[in-house]
Amino acid sequence: MSPAAMSPVATSGDPVLLNNGVAMPRVGFGVSEVRDTEAAVGEALRTGYRSIDTAEVYGNEDGVGAAIAASGIPREELFVTAKVWNDDQGRDRALRAAERSLDRLGLDHVDLYLVHWPTRYRDRCLQTWDAMETLLADGRARAIGVSNFRRSHLERVIGLGGTVPAVNQIELHPWLEQDDLRAVHAERGIVTEAWSPLGRGMLLHEPVITAIARRLGRSPAQVVLRWHLQQGTVVIPRSSTPERIAQNRAVHDFALTAEDMLAISTLDVADGAGRIGPVPDDPAPDDLVAARG
Repeated sequence: MSPAAMSPVATSGDPVLLNNGVAMPRVGFGVSEVRDTEAAVGEALRTGYRSIDTAEVYGNEDGVGAAIAASGIPREELFVTAKVWNDDQGRDRALRAAERSLDRLGLDHVDLYLVHWPTRYRDRCLQTWDAMETLLADGRARAIGVSNFRRSHLERVIGLGGTVPAVNQIELHPWLEQDDLRAVHAERGIVTEAWSPLGRGMLLHEPVITAIARRLGRSPAQVVLRWHLQQGTVVIPRSSTPERIAQNRAVHDFALTAEDMLAISTLDVADGAGRIGPVPDDPAPDDLVAARG
């Protein structure tokens, strides 16, 4: 881990600037597999979250839209992310999918629209990126990016010579640090965003993490989220519990030491064996329905 990665950044909770100048909150609220989405998103917005991450395949865009409408929060204060699923890749299908998502969300634009997963069909993936650039150009998306892309997938899109993805949302947590991919992001000006930043809760009993949490008087989840932030990663933790929703956002008023950061980084499992979700190696759509990352 580089010294820069160990420095306590984002202490104030300032947003990160994407490569097109759009400001994105560093802590958002994820809704994959969240029960009673409308209630959970409503609670998150009341707690102070202003970034909500959803996707067509989650089947809950209606609930997200209802919660946003009921909140009364001005649209310009919100950052909404949506994603196009594999079944809708290709230029025309992706454009239609974006319109459906906007209708369900009750919005005329999203702040970030992502290609949810790379497909095995190279041409279709590149056609999808053409649709993404159309959405960016006509204002239906303020920024565009990708999710679950590896280096080879990023090179395909960047090789087109057009818009460089603003964000790559990937599985990332102390068991799967993805240093090589984050280095590619840094080189290309792509923001790293972590889905499943808490490892679906399975790593929160690691002695290294619980010891740091006890010393700081914080929850293990807060310690892990702080570890992400100090590496410059955007996080979208999810929960349906009001207490945890609030805790997961309260991570800007403390910092981990360099020793803490290094200790947590020893949890990385070699050769990507700490991965919880599927390997994004151009899998077929049917392989991914259960993952929904």
